[in-house]
Amino acid sequence: MTLKSTILFCFLLIGISNVLHAQFGFSHEIGAIAGPVAFQSDYGERHNLSTNAGNTGYGIGIIHYLNFSYEADCNCYTPDTYFNDHFKLRSELSYNKTELKNFGEWVAPNRTGLGADQLRAMRGSTAVTNIGMQLEYFPFSIREFTSTIESWGPFISLGGQFSFYNAKASSTMGPLGTPLTTFPKYLVPSDGHPYGFSSEGGTVWSVVSSVGTRYKLAPLSDLMVDLRFQYYFSDWVDGINQNKALFKENKANDWLVWFNVGYIYYLQ
Repeated sequence: MTLKSTILFCFLLIGISNVLHAQFGFSHEIGAIAGPVAFQSDYGERHNLSTNAGNTGYGIGIIHYLNFSYEADCNCYTPDTYFNDHFKLRSELSYNKTELKNFGEWVAPNRTGLGADQLRAMRGSTAVTNIGMQLEYFPFSIREFTSTIESWGPFISLGGQFSFYNAKASSTMGPLGTPLTTFPKYLVPSDGHPYGFSSEGGTVWSVVSSVGTRYKLAPLSDLMVDLRFQYYFSDWVDGINQNKALFKENKANDWLVWFNVGYIYYLQ
């Protein structure tokens, strides 16, 4: 993503906020989130517990909410509509990083030979910066939650994000790209790349969905727990993508699961 497109995207978010303010009125909330990320990539074996547990990194972020049930300008509640009392708009800037390696049957200790050694020697990493928005739905009244200390406010959300990623692929046996260091299927050209691996940065859109809950700590502060699913519309975010036409086991793009804990403060 270029600097120009980044600036345009930020202005778009500001424009959406201004339109919503004119139409509905709202107040603001800000917060921070952090937690472990399980990155589901082409490293490791599909549906393998050691892969899911081993390819785990971390994520951090700052978040902002538009709260439609309360208008800070007049220090009053907004009109009591279903939308105002059950939806919030969340914008986010987040970062996650994961170190990657192969796990599972094909790199088990009893596997011998050059191919097994090459897979065991492969290393990868990906660092992803995300910016985007989600619409959160609260099935119970936001007003009642806001006015009740020690109450719970469960929610689900759906949205989209634009991401900058920086992927690295390497091997402890030496530089990738030769038959001595690289498993054969990664030497085959893939999706416009000379090999099925790449150490480069790029941009990608993703769809984000989550389920979680808030806990009311004080009149102006909440704790939040959130389990997120994020699906990227690319298979290069992890740095490897074997040719899908030849290797049918490569079925899905990269995706992740992120469990985070957050703190949210209401601005007056």
